[in-house]
Amino acid sequence: MTNLTTRRGTTTLALILAMFAAGCGKSGTEAAKQPAKAVPRTDPMEVQLTPEMDKHFQIEPAVMAQVSVKQKVAGRIEANEQRTTRIGSAVTGRITQVLAEVGDRVRAGQPLARLSSPELTAAQLSFLRALSATKLAERSVERAQQLVTADVIGSAELQRREVELSVARAELRAASDQLRLIGLNDQMIQRLQETGALTSEVAITASRTGIVVERKVSQGQVAQPGDPLFTVADLSNVWVVGALPEQDANSVQLNQQVEVEVPALGVQKLKGRIVFISDTVQQDTRTVPIRTAVENPRFELKPQMLATLHLNGAYVKQLAVPSAAVVRENDKDYVFVRVGDHRYRLTEVQLDAAAGELRPVRKGIDEGTPIVVDGSFHLNSQRKRAELE
Repeated sequence: MTNLTTRRGTTTLALILAMFAAGCGKSGTEAAKQPAKAVPRTDPMEVQLTPEMDKHFQIEPAVMAQVSVKQKVAGRIEANEQRTTRIGSAVTGRITQVLAEVGDRVRAGQPLARLSSPELTAAQLSFLRALSATKLAERSVERAQQLVTADVIGSAELQRREVELSVARAELRAASDQLRLIGLNDQMIQRLQETGALTSEVAITASRTGIVVERKVSQGQVAQPGDPLFTVADLSNVWVVGALPEQDANSVQLNQQVEVEVPALGVQKLKGRIVFISDTVQQDTRTVPIRTAVENPRFELKPQMLATLHLNGAYVKQLAVPSAAVVRENDKDYVFVRVGDHRYRLTEVQLDAAAGELRPVRKGIDEGTPIVVDGSFHLNSQRKRAELE
């Protein structure tokens, strides 16, 4: 029984060795017939170059640099409030005629509407009474001077009449000023003084040259003092109003130069300067309002147009890489980092907006990291080609 078991084991071992030898011979033959394959790369983000190819790429360490981050701030065009005038009536009256519409260019002194008012009549009558009293006081002083010369009255009487004349003249000046305040010009007052004919209407005139940007009056309407009937703005200089995030509020300063881009004007960029930075933060948006003054000599910029402010922030020392080193792929930014001899890895980085020829780095690499600063595009093409192969 033992000899039979031994013979069976020996036979089984011989068969296994024979099958193994046959398999090895077949595999070796098939392997000899097939071409050799390259070992697949374990990281598709890496690329291996030959020493000859490596010479064509420039490698430099990432360094700290003085950069000024450019910000884009959405804004809109508004009339310059320092060159805007709201015009109303000085007295209560009824509008009899409207002479200007929104969009009209007007000059200083030009009538915008006409108004009829009982106060105008009363003011003219007060002027005529003051004029009459002044003339009477002048004649009284002349007679007193003659009587003093003839030694008929004393000098005290002459002085009393001279005081009355001074008071009458002051009342005449006040009445004349009241007429000017209502809207009568010097020629109209002179005609009233010479003829005594009352004017039934008065013009509401523009106090500055500009464009009518608002009209809040209609014919037949009763106007009250203080009601803004017209708004006239000088649009040769306008404001671009925007808002900065509160964390960026200290990166700009007054009179700083700003580039303004208006979609309605195409690619044209205008120059402006910051004239106002709010000292408070808008609670609902956590932003700080700013205003930029822009010259508008051809009146191309119109109120409520959309605009974009391009702001250069204060210079700060920050890690930065050249813009040419950045590879943009799938809406992400990458740089090639040298990880070994002739080996480079495409590494994702988080960057700020371009500041000149530099891109400030927020995250992804550290200072001193060796990166490809020239030839990144070609290196990425080589990586993609190798990945396809």
